[in-house]
Amino acid sequence: MDTVTHTLMGGTLLGLATIDPSVDPLTLGFGATVVGASLIPDIDTTLKLKNNAVYIKNHRGITHSIPFTFIIWPVLLATISYLFFDLPFVNMYFWSLLAVFLHVFVDIFNMYGTQMIRPLRNTWIQLGFINTVDIPIIVLLSSYLILWFLGLDPIILFIVIYGIIFIYYIVRYAYQQTLKRKVRNLLPQEHIIRTFVMPTIKFFEWRVALATDNSFYVGRAFKSQVVLYDEFKKTEPLREDLYEIIKYDENFKSFTFFSSIYRYEIKHLEDQTIEIRYTDLRYLKDGHYPFVCIMIVDEASKEVISSFTGWVFSEDKLQQKIK
Repeated sequence: MDTVTHTLMGGTLLGLATIDPSVDPLTLGFGATVVGASLIPDIDTTLKLKNNAVYIKNHRGITHSIPFTFIIWPVLLATISYLFFDLPFVNMYFWSLLAVFLHVFVDIFNMYGTQMIRPLRNTWIQLGFINTVDIPIIVLLSSYLILWFLGLDPIILFIVIYGIIFIYYIVRYAYQQTLKRKVRNLLPQEHIIRTFVMPTIKFFEWRVALATDNSFYVGRAFKSQVVLYDEFKKTEPLREDLYEIIKYDENFKSFTFFSSIYRYEIKHLEDQTIEIRYTDLRYLKDGHYPFVCIMIVDEASKEVISSFTGWVFSEDKLQQKIK
């Protein structure tokens, strides 16, 4: 989820913590610890400062894993709260654990997902029926803080608000499954290998991408209507000599590690150079596919001259990045 949602969730935990007589949830120390715990798994966002490839490959990876969720983050924050704010270590461990776990848990419901079961498996868990920025959830969490400020019981309010959010999740999941069935019915003669129906910030609008034996299809769902915009015929795997050149490129490895459905194109440039472009088909917006990996290869030297992976929303900006 986005930073605003995680912060608001931390704020609701302050209200729930009024059930604990050993702490005062309205003190600076407790508030900073619990809200900080709600945000700390996303500390890996700082990897953007290095480059996109490192960020894409590692974001929501180890910082959202089992050891960090259940041991490292809660112990670290409980220790800080004990040393600097004289708060009870055991209580702060459990409140920090709840905040971190809630952060990691809700992240699995959007398309980015997490690697929350590392080190058991490095698999991405991407359930994909809640948008990263979900307005109804933000409104509900904000209303909790407002109603608590107005004097309503924060514990009862917590149960009610999260009960509504739980029902909302069920509705969104059921909606996604209904749309998936409609998507499959559009192509009754095709053998569908994978289907993606992904939410947007608009409640009734969803992205659609699917792979069959012979093609990729991309479209949109509006309420109960599904429209497929693009069809891309599948091509043969990339030439082996070109694959041997690009397979160790950091941008290429990050893109293929993260992307679930993609296609490639080859364009011959001047001076024995080739542009190889991989396009993620999940993020069509305004006729443009913004998440790409692009590599310029020198056939003579068999090297990747330059490469880039990330979200770029115009061809001009993409060419600037690669240059």
